[in-house]
Amino acid sequence: MKPRVYIETTIPSFYFETRPTPEMVARRQWTRHWWDSAAAAYDLVTSSAVIDELARGAFPSRDKALSLVASLPRFEVEPAVVEIVQVYIEHHLMPRDPLGDALHLALASFNRCDFLLTWNCEHLANANKFGHILRINSLLRVPTPAMVTPLELGGDTDVH
Repeated sequence: MKPRVYIETTIPSFYFETRPTPEMVARRQWTRHWWDSAAAAYDLVTSSAVIDELARGAFPSRDKALSLVASLPRFEVEPAVVEIVQVYIEHHLMPRDPLGDALHLALASFNRCDFLLTWNCEHLANANKFGHILRINSLLRVPTPAMVTPLELGGDTDVH
């Protein structure tokens, strides 16, 4: 059985990123490299929350980003997931926006994903927050996915 990877909103967004700054170009290259060469080793999933977030976006490649994840299985937001989101917010684990980072983490945790793939290094792929996330998820009796970037999950840094 392949490890399950929850594809968060930033992944399809960065796959089609067009900003010319060195950081944005690097993230686009790493995302494309991972998607095109490493993604097949995993069971990719996303959620209705990711689709909704992408659809609300106002960026040039929105339709392409939606197409990239259109065929992936989707998790729906269930009452148990909403309860997890509330606990995250109450414990100051995530920002107060119930449709943002807390929701993605709750969906990936509740649905037992092995990884949450993201470029959000402030609230999700952040080693300084992982211990707090692990404690809260342990109290909630839900597993904690590894929150990683495509660069970390792919392991191959030879991207041109």
